[in-house]
Amino acid sequence: MNVLVVILALYGLGMCFSLLGSISVKLIPRANLDEAQFGSLISGFMFTSVITSLIIGVLVDKIGYQPIAIFGFILTALVIFILARGKSYGAVMTASILLGFGAMALNTAGNTLAPVVLFGGNNPAAAQNLANVFFGLGLFFTPIIASGLFNKTTYENSVSTLGLIALVPVIFAIFASYPASQNAGFAISDAVSLLAEPAVIAAALALFFYVGMEMTMNNWLPAYGKEIITGEALKTDEADVDTSAARLISFFAVGMMVGRLIASALPVTAWGGWFIAVVALLAGIVIYVLTVTKKLSVSRLFAAIAGLVFGPIFPTTVGVTYSQFDPSVYGSIFGIIFAVGLLGGVVLPGWIGRLAKGSSIQKGMRILLIACAVLIILSIVLS
Repeated sequence: MNVLVVILALYGLGMCFSLLGSISVKLIPRANLDEAQFGSLISGFMFTSVITSLIIGVLVDKIGYQPIAIFGFILTALVIFILARGKSYGAVMTASILLGFGAMALNTAGNTLAPVVLFGGNNPAAAQNLANVFFGLGLFFTPIIASGLFNKTTYENSVSTLGLIALVPVIFAIFASYPASQNAGFAISDAVSLLAEPAVIAAALALFFYVGMEMTMNNWLPAYGKEIITGEALKTDEADVDTSAARLISFFAVGMMVGRLIASALPVTAWGGWFIAVVALLAGIVIYVLTVTKKLSVSRLFAAIAGLVFGPIFPTTVGVTYSQFDPSVYGSIFGIIFAVGLLGGVVLPGWIGRLAKGSSIQKGMRILLIACAVLIILSIVLS
């Protein structure tokens, strides 16, 4: 049953990362938000996640997997119920901040338990890839479920249903058995000492660039697609243009799930950072094509290929890093490297937005080529 907890925790994490976007079309008018206020909800969630990742990473090493998983499921559900009922900016901002705590509890529980219970604990990178397929499923299905519910019932009932979906897994978290993760002699100083480890430093910096790349694709692909469609003059109806552009994220998400599933069947831990270097190189080639093509068909194909090569980078980086340490400090390691990664998710998409001003998003995305080059170097250091 502990494998089921891993699956449900990472599916729940995918829900958390797609939640605000999935309900935005109804939430914005309901809470009378403008674009800047809705953007601040996302920022509140992201910045809280950075800080919380560090705290919960240490806690999972100290008190074990079960309390963190239970806390994550309950708090995430509570946040969704608040979003279902809240009608003011203050209420939804509070929920967005709390969402960072729930998301990082699920994130840390799932990503630290996975390498211990999957593949007999002998292939951490493959375990991370397989587990994070379910993150992709949560990311992919949440907006589909939400839009389907919105067409059938009220906003309150629709979002409350999502809350129930997030709450049900707490039953499995309560009754599952867990391997011991806590170390009786563990202290905060043990976590602090990891900051001096070269592998932790390299992995943290690698995730800074990778998460920044992934968040760029998740946030900018629809606007990028709209530029391509407009330039090719394929459609004139604005609704059709927006729908076609938004589908690029679906191509990317499916590609990520397939890439992680393939990597889970390979001995990627043994190949170490060299595997990451190869897929980062391929990612650079794919990004280059996306920044020069003028055709929507090519953009769709390479958005899917981007997901395919992007997908294994995050879980493999985490797994390769884990393989160099004892499982008793997995939580602290994950907290450190993921917190730095989240900072990249804040910095790089915003940088691209500034570069695109007065030019185009397609040209602004060229900065990702530099990110790929740095990622190749860091992955070799990690090997």
